[in-house]
Amino acid sequence: MEYRKIGNSDLELSAITFGAWAAGGWMWGSTDRNDAIKAIQASYDEGVTSIDTAPIYGQGDSESIVGDALKGISRDKVQLVTKYGMRWDLAKGDFAMKSKDNSGKDIDVYKYAGKESIIKECEDSLRRLKTDYIDLYQIHWPESTTPIGETMETVAQLIKEGKVRYAGVCNYSVDQMKEGDRYVNLISNQVPYSMVKREIEKELVPYALENNKSILAYSPLERGLLTGKMKPGHQFAEGDHRAGLYYFKDENLRRTNAFLSTIAPLAADKNVSLSQLVLRWTIEQPAITIALAGARNAQQSVQNAKAIQVQLTKAEIDLITNELNKLELVK
Repeated sequence: MEYRKIGNSDLELSAITFGAWAAGGWMWGSTDRNDAIKAIQASYDEGVTSIDTAPIYGQGDSESIVGDALKGISRDKVQLVTKYGMRWDLAKGDFAMKSKDNSGKDIDVYKYAGKESIIKECEDSLRRLKTDYIDLYQIHWPESTTPIGETMETVAQLIKEGKVRYAGVCNYSVDQMKEGDRYVNLISNQVPYSMVKREIEKELVPYALENNKSILAYSPLERGLLTGKMKPGHQFAEGDHRAGLYYFKDENLRRTNAFLSTIAPLAADKNVSLSQLVLRWTIEQPAITIALAGARNAQQSVQNAKAIQVQLTKAEIDLITNELNKLELVK
C-alpha cells in the first residue's frame, strides 16, 4: 500500500481508503453486517489503514460496523475519517431529502452544522466508533443556515480538546474552502470524482495544488458503473439509489462499456481488473491524494486494495485519458 500525506498536515492516509457508505446499507438496498465487517478487516490485512464513514450512513450503523470491525487492532494503526452535519433526528437547517432508514421507515434528512449539533454528533461518533479521537472530521455538505465561521470554530475547539486531529470538508466550493480556512486549517476536501465526473478539474484541482490541500475522491468507480460488470437492463434491488441516476440508463451503460473495452487490453496486459486500472488512474490525477473505494464483502475490498499494485507510465495514463475524452454520456 502507498500512504500519502494529507494537505499540510502530518496525517497520512492509505491511497486506497475504505469507503463505508455501502457498509451501512442505507440507500444501497441493505447490506449484511458480517460481510461488511469482514470487508473492512480484509482490506486492513491488505494495508488499507484508513476508513471513511459518516453518521448518516445507516443512521449510525456504518460507524458502529467500523467500530466493531477494528476491535483488537491498535488505534494508532488506523485512521478514522468521519463526518458531521447531516441529521435525521432533528428538523433544523436546510432540508436535504426524504429517505428511508434501514428498517424502511420514512425519515427527513437535514443539513445542519450548528455548534451544539456538531458537539453532540462528535460524541455520538466517538461512541459508535469506540474511540476517543477522530483523525479527520469533515462537514458532510455545505449548509446555508449556519455561518461557516461558527461551524469551523467549533471543529477548532474539538481539535483543542483532543477529540479531533484535523479538519476537512466535503462537497465544498473553492470559495467555501477559503472562508472555512480562515477559522481552522482545512487539510482536505472530499468530493465526487471519477472518469465520468471530472468537473472539479476546472477550479478545485488548481486551488488544491496551489494551496497544498488534498482531494479525497469519492465514488471513483461511479458506484459500480466503471467496473465493466453492469450491463444494459441491469435491475437494482429495492431501495438502491442508483436506479434513478442517469449514469445507469441503458444508453450510458452501453457508452461506458464501449469506453472500458478500449482500455481492457491494457488491464489484461497488466493482469489486473478494469476496476483496479480505473482506481490507479484516479489516484494518478493531479491533486487526487486518496480514492475512497467501497466494498460490501471481503473479495471486493481485497480487489480494491490491490489496485495499488498497478503501475502506469505517463504514456499509459495519457492513453487512458485520451480514450476517456471521447466518452460522452447522455443526461
